[in-house]
Amino acid sequence: MQREVLHYDVVIVGAGPAGLASAVRLKQLIPDLTVAILDKGSSVGANIISGCVMDPIALSELIPNWSELDFPVTTKVAAEKMLFLTATKSFKLPIPGKWQNNNNYIISLSKLCRALADYAEQLGVDIYPGFAAVSAVTEQNRIIGVITVEAGLDKCGKPTVNYQAGIELRCHQLIVAEGCRGSLAKQIIQQFKLDKNSTPQTYGLGIKEVWQVEPKNHSMGTVIHCIGYPLGMNAYGGGFLYHQEHNLVSLGLVAALDYSNPYFNPYEEFQRLKLHPQICKVLEGGKRIEYGARTVVEGGVQALPKLTYPGGIIVGDSAGFLNVAKIKGVHNAIKSGMLGAEAIVEAIKNGSISNEGGEACEAYSYPDLVKRSWLYKELYKVRNIRPAFNLGLYFGLFYAAIDYYLFRGFTPWTFCIKTKDHKRLKSVNYSKKINYTQKHDGVYSFDLMASVYLANISHEDNQPCHLKLADDSIPIEVNLSQFEAPETRYCPAGVYEIVYSGNNEQGGQDKLDNNVIQAEQAKQDEKNPAKSYKPRLYIHAQNCIHCKACDIKDPTQNITWIPPASGSGPQYSEM
Repeated sequence: MQREVLHYDVVIVGAGPAGLASAVRLKQLIPDLTVAILDKGSSVGANIISGCVMDPIALSELIPNWSELDFPVTTKVAAEKMLFLTATKSFKLPIPGKWQNNNNYIISLSKLCRALADYAEQLGVDIYPGFAAVSAVTEQNRIIGVITVEAGLDKCGKPTVNYQAGIELRCHQLIVAEGCRGSLAKQIIQQFKLDKNSTPQTYGLGIKEVWQVEPKNHSMGTVIHCIGYPLGMNAYGGGFLYHQEHNLVSLGLVAALDYSNPYFNPYEEFQRLKLHPQICKVLEGGKRIEYGARTVVEGGVQALPKLTYPGGIIVGDSAGFLNVAKIKGVHNAIKSGMLGAEAIVEAIKNGSISNEGGEACEAYSYPDLVKRSWLYKELYKVRNIRPAFNLGLYFGLFYAAIDYYLFRGFTPWTFCIKTKDHKRLKSVNYSKKINYTQKHDGVYSFDLMASVYLANISHEDNQPCHLKLADDSIPIEVNLSQFEAPETRYCPAGVYEIVYSGNNEQGGQDKLDNNVIQAEQAKQDEKNPAKSYKPRLYIHAQNCIHCKACDIKDPTQNITWIPPASGSGPQYSEM
């Protein structure tokens, strides 16, 4: 089937805050520029998830009159706490002045992106939700466009009667704005070696729920961050609790993915957090509305890749502009998108990039614009905070205080994380087992599948698996034998399962639940030594909520996440 080809001046991959800001700024500067945004979600905001407390500084620069346009940015932070938790108690910690949330807002990022999309469309931006970009089009070592995912393939990858070839969108500049660990960004960074002068990127996994709580337990505008329990020394990270309008509360836990113990389970740690007295007193009598998860970048300025490549730029969390110390990234994503757009416009005006045709070159001024902005200055000051915690929770807290109060972020040294997250995992032979014995009560804590249900996943069963294994033998020969299948624990959606199958007495195949594996193995040893049960990895791709943890944490990097059939994935409304 012949592929349809569309032509634009600029194509943006990702309708998150960075991509939408890029589109708006481009049209503000050159209204006649043709701009298109592709997004893998079924609608704008469907796959968007964040904490989210937002600093409005960048939004005010992009759209100065946003407060008059009915944007969903209304819940101003009224009070905040930083708590150190033990298993049963809490202790209040001081919050450095510049890290406080004065004049910030508690928002739903998915709602904000929908509002930004409406604004962009009014400026003439074409937005294509449900169209995931799966590969870049390269010509003479430069990117000239992207191809969207094919539609109508069956599980075996063969065309059905509904088959449609992916669309090719050609452009003079491609802006990659997919968010953390974007699949296209990953390809382009590898293709052009954009990270060769950067330290390895490090990541965290954020798990979030939205609750509607009793009015007596609600305090609109209150922000609570907590460290210590339940993570302790198992992983860097902490919890958050944000009181929004309409008696809604955003509750979550972010755990760094550089942990070493393969028994560590971020989802179960989150369940522990909800049982803490400081948390469950807010949730008492409440009801869960939504559940979701997403990875976040934590590497800081040291891990930023080269921001331009022949034919385009990288913005937002695809590059890694999150401020870990302030636990904020939306304002930085918007600002980076604006700066990237301004660099492209500058290149168009000086003739480096022609919006009427010609070769697509790099928007060379973009990195310099970033370095001269408040965005870079903000990230530079906190560059050592995250790496310091690799020496332990207490040292990290001590160093953060010294760095902030004594050096004001201008230390004469820069700490670097030198090991990628997936390489930090230790064998079970050198790890202490973590027993998550607390039962899910169905009131505060819940089993995983009950939570995944609240992600509102839409996924056509008859489509190719979008979680690709480079080698089918590795999950058993390496992951299971050395690490006891960590993918069954770090995935917050139950996508990966080790199942045991073998020939039964009737010559058929048995599939065993993991809960009876030991019993069956005992039977095999004692009563039927000839009966052989073999483990294999089963992938429940339909459960995937696009968090990308598997793409990051798999110890041999055997798993590659690619976009599924367009529109598949979570359908968030309040995240």
